[in-house]
Amino acid sequence: MSRIGNNPVTIPDGVTFEINDNIITVKGKLGELTQKIAGDITVEVEDGTVVLKRPTDSKIHKSQHGLYRSLINNMVIGVSKGWTKELELVGVGYRASNQGQVLTLALGYSHNIVFDLAPEVKVETISEKGKNPIVKLTSFDKQLVGAIAAKIRSFRKPEPYKGKGVKFVGEELRRKAGKTA
Repeated sequence: MSRIGNNPVTIPDGVTFEINDNIITVKGKLGELTQKIAGDITVEVEDGTVVLKRPTDSKIHKSQHGLYRSLINNMVIGVSKGWTKELELVGVGYRASNQGQVLTLALGYSHNIVFDLAPEVKVETISEKGKNPIVKLTSFDKQLVGAIAAKIRSFRKPEPYKGKGVKFVGEELRRKAGKTA
């Protein structure tokens, strides 16, 4: 837990980092993110790096130390490079299309699922002949991309026998053997 918090976060060029009353604001070319920090953890900016310090070695301080360091690192990476999640639709007749911020999914139900995305998230659908359709989500907010990807996956989770459903690209599924005669 505490080893992660000891690592400094480097601020790349083009990213501004501000601390104001335990509220951290990170601005970059892709967007702006804010995060409130607990009162016990102190954040210091030293020549292009951010260092977090905790007052004691108690369990709560160690866990908050690592947590806030990871959140700040994710914010810095997000506003400079961005985050991407890819979902694969496995199944006969499963399709995905998008028009702007509206994602339409055909997942074997009697109706199509129409999903409105947040304006911070960019969506792209890739459909190649002979391959499963892929939904690509991109944003500067890692938490938002993960939440939206999890919501889309929840529409039809992969089942363990044939593997049909919505899964993350590269996700290993736990498969079961079917019944034997």
